[in-house]
Amino acid sequence: MNTVSIEDHNALVQAAYQARGYLADEARDAAEMCAAATWHGNNTHNAIKALHLDDLFGSKAGGCTPGAEIEVIENRFSAAEVWNAHKKLGQSVAIQAFNRAIELADQHGVGIVSVDNCFHYLWGGGYVIDAAKRGYIAYTNCTSSLAEVVPFGGKSPTLGTNPHSWGLPTQDAVGFPLCIDWATSTCATPMAAVDADGNPTQDPNKVTALLPFGAHKGYGLSLINELFGAYIGGSLPAHRGRSLPSQDEKSSTSFFFQIIHPEAISAKNFALGRNQAENVKAVIENILGPGNENAILPGQLEAEAATRSEQAGGLLFSDAELAELNKLASQLSLPSLNTTSLLS
Repeated sequence: MNTVSIEDHNALVQAAYQARGYLADEARDAAEMCAAATWHGNNTHNAIKALHLDDLFGSKAGGCTPGAEIEVIENRFSAAEVWNAHKKLGQSVAIQAFNRAIELADQHGVGIVSVDNCFHYLWGGGYVIDAAKRGYIAYTNCTSSLAEVVPFGGKSPTLGTNPHSWGLPTQDAVGFPLCIDWATSTCATPMAAVDADGNPTQDPNKVTALLPFGAHKGYGLSLINELFGAYIGGSLPAHRGRSLPSQDEKSSTSFFFQIIHPEAISAKNFALGRNQAENVKAVIENILGPGNENAILPGQLEAEAATRSEQAGGLLFSDAELAELNKLASQLSLPSLNTTSLLS
């Protein structure tokens, strides 16, 4: 593995986004969220993935508009805001939305920001972990840029991979925030995809769509995202990332963000005189009691990856990933990244 400083990484990623027309603050937000993914060991949502998505669906394809301004849409609910992102870079929108939801939660106990006309915000776990570290219960879901998952029992892809992300402030209980973060499509294992007739296949040449995980359960969770998106303003999922059915339809994604202040859900009636924090710790210890000592908690792997990054003094990349980043640097006429090599 190779260690790259966060400063060098962010400078490269910011330069790449600004070369595509993004404003300095948008490029900074993108770089920071790419760094957060790598820091926590999520190499599927790092800078390489982020820029590739921008190539396929973003600024080069009209799905994302550099420099777009967020419009706050008037409504009558003091704890909830609705925004029109006007296809602004997803990372910037998500950071601003969670910050605003935290402000609302401090005032009302809960804060909600729903966003129409969005572009992919990459790794939802990064945002909820950050909010949890600040002491809040955080949740987000979104619709994906492309419909590539079939409904349960179907054969035509009309759902996105549609992730859900939860972060809980459990640092005092277990030493790190719990992060429950998952896409609703099946992971890349057998029985993950279907052919044109809707039959499960392991032949990559016959794959036309992905299956939801957990059969009807994952389908239901994916459907939640689509319906949240529909309530917000999202349009027909089968056309996201593809040609529009008409000039009146939309192909952008939708975001939903929710922050809950822990005090807002406390009944103040914990057993044995425990306070809320002590009660959370006791519940987790009970779950991991005798026979479950080797079980892991969601967010534990990310916390362990963050520890490795901290010990290395920077972001860890494989040789192949480093080669891609240096290829990017060359395209931008920037020097190759300085690295420190570590044993794999």
